[in-house]
Amino acid sequence: MEWKKLLCEDRVRNYKSNSSKDFRTEYEKDYHRIIGSASFRRLQDKTQVFPLDNSDFVRTRLTHSLEVSSFAKSLGQNIAKGIIREKKDSAFLSEYQGYVCDILQCAGLLHDIGNPPFGHFGETAIRDWFQGHLTEINYQRENGRVQPLSEILTPQMQADFCHFEGNTQALRLVAKLHYLVDEYGMNLTKALLGTIIKYPGSSLEIKKNAHIRHHKMGYYYAERELFEDLQISLGTQGNRHPLAFVLEAADDIAYKTADIEDAVKKGCITYEQLVRELRNYGEKLGGEQREPFERLTDSLESKYKRALQRGLQCPETNAVQNWAVYVQGWMINDATESFLENYDALMDGSYGAQGEDLFTGTDGEAMMDALGDIAYRYAFQITPILKLEIAAQQMIDFLLEGFVQAALYFDTDRPLTEVQKKMMSLVSDNYIAIYRQFARRADSSGQEASQKEAEKLYLRLLLVTDHVCGMTDSHAKRLYQELNGIGL
Repeated sequence: MEWKKLLCEDRVRNYKSNSSKDFRTEYEKDYHRIIGSASFRRLQDKTQVFPLDNSDFVRTRLTHSLEVSSFAKSLGQNIAKGIIREKKDSAFLSEYQGYVCDILQCAGLLHDIGNPPFGHFGETAIRDWFQGHLTEINYQRENGRVQPLSEILTPQMQADFCHFEGNTQALRLVAKLHYLVDEYGMNLTKALLGTIIKYPGSSLEIKKNAHIRHHKMGYYYAERELFEDLQISLGTQGNRHPLAFVLEAADDIAYKTADIEDAVKKGCITYEQLVRELRNYGEKLGGEQREPFERLTDSLESKYKRALQRGLQCPETNAVQNWAVYVQGWMINDATESFLENYDALMDGSYGAQGEDLFTGTDGEAMMDALGDIAYRYAFQITPILKLEIAAQQMIDFLLEGFVQAALYFDTDRPLTEVQKKMMSLVSDNYIAIYRQFARRADSSGQEASQKEAEKLYLRLLLVTDHVCGMTDSHAKRLYQELNGIGL
């Protein structure tokens, strides 16, 4: 791969501003498109760890995305300067430094924009619902034959729903669903779109024990043409864009430190428990990993002693907050060094063959693993969160059931019931406009009638997931209550 193509500033619907007074790069224009979008604003009411939380301290998807954006830009600055300083690549021009930073800053803002309500559990709930219903829901075809959805949809269409991913939805959202001018969505630069594709493969290419790029899907069947266009324009040839590794590292730094900080603030884990967990984890390490891990743990205790000396009211919380910042700086340095050390493998697409990321083999790898494990046990597996996740499952199941039944025969000759008509009237006009745009393309595609019918059915099911994913936590909860007559 080569940077001249990887940093492609073209857009799917290309245009160039004729204004002689606009000195912004194309990537800087991307930033303003994202910041001004309703989809980005909705992240303020989507959960990070604690759904529907009333605290103004814990992270939402919005604050998390801002943090990831900041870390990604910092990593971009370090890596770009390192490439030039260490003469890693003579084709990496000096002006590319700014481009890399701008792309990563934007990618950080976008990386969670496709997530459904209720965090990662929302993704699981959607996957579980389709896995359990595609064989159960019958559909009467145009020829009168009644078949389950699983016999009508192609294997890839089915797998798209059964392996639903917020990352995949993010590409669809920014490239199509943000309908302001036309069906090209935000019409962002191809370099940015390539960077947010974490797993450059279809839902049929998922292999858990293979190259990291195959661990999940990266695009829907509906975006297959866009994906192919990006591969050609960026020269990635089915590989991860190198900046996707950087974005992933920024996300890991942000959520693994933030989850611990939020958990301490919420009282899920005490300072003393955190220190004890870290010490126990460090004792199990051997070789070169133990010394840097213990140094990081020592720094937590030293920050606590300093907070005590300052007479702070909550020295434990202060120590953890300061320590999180310290760990973040350490991890930024680790990821930077890792990118530069593995530069050739990242550029030829071979890096990640064993599932490795930018922290693999670094001094901070063990700490990142420990933080993830501690947060999972103390923050994600506690009774209040488990209760909320069970409630979230009920809400998403109800919404999917109602909207799927309404959408099955929407835009067909078969009449809808009055309730189904009302359900469809609740769906975003923008999303319906996108459905109609691509349904017309399917009609004029030259496919056989049965193939057209299957593709339009698939698009209607996507219309449902688009609508549900666009909901905030509060909106999903409120709509569930209203449609069930709760609180009326």
